[in-house]
Amino acid sequence: MFYVYLLQSIAERRWTYVGSCDDLRARFKRHNAGQLQSTKARRPYKLAYYEAYSEKTDARKRELELKNSWSKKQELLKRLENSLK
Repeated sequence: MFYVYLLQSIAERRWTYVGSCDDLRARFKRHNAGQLQSTKARRPYKLAYYEAYSEKTDARKRELELKNSWSKKQELLKRLENSLK
């Protein structure tokens, strides 16, 4: 399986990060351990949302959609509004 996920910074609640991977548990641990440059500064994180895909290309396409389309990311954040508080 391949995953697209949304992390929310516990320290800075308004800050979120979208990523994709094939081992969500290991990747989440790496984010919180500060091993990834892109998220090191805003630790710790909670896993706010994820989607599972059987094909890597589908997961990557969705990740890029959320990263590059402000409206798509806002749509997802609006849907998760109560969870992100």
